Amino acid sequence: MAASVRLLLRRAIRLSHGNTNVTAAETAGRSGRRLAPSTCRCFGDAAGDRSTHFGFETVPEAEKAKKVYKVFENVAHHYDTMNDAMSLGIHRLWKDALLHAMHPQPGAQLLDVAGGTGDIAFRFLEYVRSQRERQRRRAVRAVQTPSWRDISSSYSSEEDGEEAGPRESGAVVCDINKEMLKVGKRRADSAGVTAGLSWVAGDAEELPFDDDQFDIYTVAFGIRNVTHIDQALKEALRVLKPGGRFMCLEFSKVTNPVLARLYDAYSFNVIPALGEVIAADWKSYQYLVESIRKFPDQEEFKFMIEDAGFFCVKYYNLTGGVVALHSGFKL
Repeated sequence: MAASVRLLLRRAIRLSHGNTNVTAAETAGRSGRRLAPSTCRCFGDAAGDRSTHFGFETVPEAEKAKKVYKVFENVAHHYDTMNDAMSLGIHRLWKDALLHAMHPQPGAQLLDVAGGTGDIAFRFLEYVRSQRERQRRRAVRAVQTPSWRDISSSYSSEEDGEEAGPRESGAVVCDINKEMLKVGKRRADSAGVTAGLSWVAGDAEELPFDDDQFDIYTVAFGIRNVTHIDQALKEALRVLKPGGRFMCLEFSKVTNPVLARLYDAYSFNVIPALGEVIAADWKSYQYLVESIRKFPDQEEFKFMIEDAGFFCVKYYNLTGGVVALHSGFKL
């Protein structure tokens, strides 16, 4: 609690000087350990007084999860259509960029959190399938003109009873919202994607999985809706295997001032209107726009990931910072 109060005081001082950027020096405590940035949580005199943000609205902490659940319940059936309309289809390129940065190999086990519609999981399974096909083609070419090392290795494998090739890859989609999961399952059935794919209803802050289970943890455009982001990051660390990778795709802070003004105008005037026309729901999309502005910027979120226990944390701006891809490893 004392650490949180000190951090809030530092933030107040920065704001009074017109500077909201968080630096490593500003987040260093007397002990030399960097303090975790605030996740927009306000503390009252008692636990029951805790409040947080729901877009630009301040609400009791206990109510946020219910409100967010209702938003995604409302938008689930128009989610894909609205994603294309809001981003002019660019969200597909952002998700493709996530997979290329991930570069998963056959046998990798993925947990995609807040991924109810299956976008990341489908891309993951297709990517590892193409990687496996590429490896098979290389193996066929190698057999045609084998070296003495290849011949020796094949005999050794047969004698040891080793199975050819790596284990099958798998993707688990975990989402707290059952309506979003229903949409994803229908998409999977329509596309004939069933092998290696599982669907689980679960909370990012309390994942229903054992420790050290997954090679990769992804969350795309979902972590800003979590009430306690720090707790969700700790859960990500817990379920990853040593050497596992955390990857987060999320809306962030636009770096170019001109683009930032245009982006704000588009976000607050066009996106809710599209929500009203396509999904008959202005309010939900107004919240989604506001939630982007309340989410920590690139550097602050990087510090939060490090404070959760991840190493080698980096981020990459996409489309001028409209979206940022953060990555870190469990060592």
